[in-house]
Order: sequence, then structure tokens, then C-alpha cells
Amino acid sequence: MALIKSISGIRGTIGGVAGDGLTPIDVVKYAAAFGTWVLNQTDNNTIVIGRDARLSGDMVSRLVSATLQGLGIHVIDLGLSTTPTVEMAVPAKQAGGGIILTASHNPKQWNALKLLNSKGEFISDEDGKLVLALGDSEAFDFAPVTKLGHYTTDDTFLQEHISAILQLPLVNKEAIKARNFRVVVDAVNSTGGFAVPMLLEALGVEVIEKLYCEPTGDFAHNPEPLPENLRDISRILAKGGFDVGIVVDPDVDRLALVNEDGTMFGEEYTLVAVSDYVLQQNGGGNTVSNLSSTRALRDVTEKHGGSYAAAAVGEVNVVNKMKDTNAVIGGEGNGGIIYPELHYGRDSLVGIALFLSHLAATGLTMTRLRATYPNYFISKNKIELTPEINTDEVLVQMQKRYAKQPINTIDGVKIEFDKEWVHLRKSNTEPIIRIYAESDSNATADHLANKIIGDIKEIINQ
Repeated sequence: MALIKSISGIRGTIGGVAGDGLTPIDVVKYAAAFGTWVLNQTDNNTIVIGRDARLSGDMVSRLVSATLQGLGIHVIDLGLSTTPTVEMAVPAKQAGGGIILTASHNPKQWNALKLLNSKGEFISDEDGKLVLALGDSEAFDFAPVTKLGHYTTDDTFLQEHISAILQLPLVNKEAIKARNFRVVVDAVNSTGGFAVPMLLEALGVEVIEKLYCEPTGDFAHNPEPLPENLRDISRILAKGGFDVGIVVDPDVDRLALVNEDGTMFGEEYTLVAVSDYVLQQNGGGNTVSNLSSTRALRDVTEKHGGSYAAAAVGEVNVVNKMKDTNAVIGGEGNGGIIYPELHYGRDSLVGIALFLSHLAATGLTMTRLRATYPNYFISKNKIELTPEINTDEVLVQMQKRYAKQPINTIDGVKIEFDKEWVHLRKSNTEPIIRIYAESDSNATADHLANKIIGDIKEIINQ
């Protein structure tokens, strides 16, 4: 069993002993902590909640709702929904905050409480620490019976989300409809199973093959949209007859694309392609991704005359950097698209609409579109250290060893070598250094990663 408390929320496996898993006691405690934080921040006593389709979702949702009502908070429950839909609903409903009940790409035994501020954005590091402290101290003051919160449901906001996407100037519904795209959707039996087809139909797509689109929460495969988990949709596309494969994770904030021949477009390249379209239409602009994302976004941004900036890993960090640099688009290399003209949150639905607009405008197939972008490969590795080794000191020594290279230390140590780079990040929960290396081939990326691993071993053995 596992329970992980962090600034982004409370995540854990269902069942077990309180404090060791996400048990009902833990759900109530941290829902009460967040509700108390909202009440302390503002006079607003309304919170929006929504959930993905995982098996424990209904139980966790009822626990959260009742706890918030017990604090005197009015709950607006979107029910089965998506993370970006809840993010948009919070300011639209003029709520004081929001809770998304999803463990994102984690397997079905996991669930989580993801916490949003009144803007519908993930709470800051500082605010997250306040919520955790409230939970640990159990400093809650529940309301008397005459002041309990109300509970209402709203299953219409997904349509409002889609309507807002259709109204975006860069979403070209006419061009999409004219291309007569034939699309396969893999939604891993969660809420993308109805959200993505609803969007596609609104965009004029008439042929939609649904794969694992029943929102039962019994995930048909590992829900992280990585190539090794997408063999079924790949086989369907490889047989021919379809133009686009669309894959989303359980809460619909990560978008992976599959080419018409069954090969992977590349999760890293979802953001690159959509950014290319946005920058082209806008006549340039700034972009942001995290330090572990592909350099291809920087290349595309500079091609259009814009400036690229890197943020620390984590959606809240990317959003903050986007605001600082007035970026027109940004996100993360895991398929997370953040388009500020709609809202500051990773949103697969707007990503789909912008990507199809781009593909329609080019007149190309997906494989030919992918071939227009710089080709980079990321090698992901880790080195396990013994508990007595000071991982911070190892990173300091690596920084000194490569002091002549461009180095970024806002999140671990990122070292650049012309168009290659390596990013070292320590784990916050175990003695591990994660090593991401990018180059123009898998072999050279692996070679760079192994060279860095060798350097780390030398430092440890000194």
C-alpha cells in the first residue's frame, strides 16, 4: 500500500491501514484540510469536484462531498468528468477551489485528490504545504447542523468546455470537417471515452472507431499512454482505413497520437506539433516546457521567431513560467498541452482540436507531418544510491565537473551539449537520481546517459 502527500495533492492506493493507503479516513482528513484552507483563504464557500471513471471514484467522491458539506461548504459535483473540465468549471462557477478525483495515469488501484485554487489552477507549493499541515494537525472546525453545505450536480459543463474550444479562433472546424478524418480513440475505459467522441462529433468528424471507451474504470491496459501500452490501437491503424489515432489517459490531460500506419507520432511531439500550428497562426510567440521535454519545441519556437523558456518539472511550475514569459502555448513532453487562450491547465481536448486543425490545414498524413519536425530521442534511466549517499552533493559535483557547459539548476542539474542535453533529478521519496538524455538517435542518447551514469559512479567511489 502507498500514500503519497505532496503539493499536487494526496495520492495513494485504495485500502489498507489508515496512513499507509488512501483509506476513507485519509480521504476525509485531507478533504477537510483542503476545505478548511479554502475557507481560510476567502469568504467563498463553494468547491467544484469531478472525477475520472476509476473503480473507487464513486466512493471517494461521496466521502469528499460529505466532508466538505460538513464544513459548511457548498459542493458542485460534475460527476464523471475530465481534469481540464473541472479546471475550467471552478472560475466559471465562481468557486473558491476545486478537487479532481483522479490518479491520472496510475493503475486502477490508485486514486487521488488533486487540488485547485479559485482560478482553477493547481495550488502553489506554499499553499500545498499549508493544506498538508492542516491535515496533519487535524485543525478542523465543522459546521453546526443548521449551516451544513448544499450539494448539487451539474453534468452539463463538459458541453460548455467543448463549446468554448469550438469558439477559439485557431480551431478550424470547417477544415477538419472537409478532411473527412477517420479516427480511432483509445480512452482506457475512463471519461475520455465519452468526452473525446463528443468533441470529435462537434468538430464534424463522422467516422469514430471507439476502443476501450466504456467508462467502467476497469482499465483495459496500463493507463499511461506510452508505446508499449498502445499495441491494440496500433494494430487497428496498421491495418489501414484510418487517418488518426487518439489516446488519452484516464483524466484526459495527456494526449498521445498514433499515425495512420500504426506507428507512434511520439508523445513528446504532441506539444511540438500543436505549438508549431499556434506559432504559425499567431506569427510567432513564446513557448514553455519543462526541463525534461524535447529540444524540438525550442527549435520550432525559434524557427517562428519566438523565445523558448524551460521550467522546473510540474504543471504549476510550467504555468508560472508561461505567465512570466507571456507564452502563447506550453506544456510538458508527456503530451500535456496548455493553451492559455482557453485556460492554464493541461487539456487533451483543446490539444485534439488544435492538432486536427493543423493536420487539416497542411493536407499531410500524420507520418509526413511528423517528418517535418526535428528528430530527437530521449533516453530515460535512473541510478539507485545507498541511503547514506548525499544525492545533493552528487549533483553539486556533477555541476562542477561540467562547469564549462551551459547548466540549468532550477530543478536538479541540466547540462547542455550543443543540441544534446542530460537532465539529472533526484527523487523526493527514495535515494534515486533520474537521468534523462536527449540526442538525435536512440543510440547516442543511451551513450550520453551511460557516460553520465559512469561519472556519477566515479564521484560516489572517490
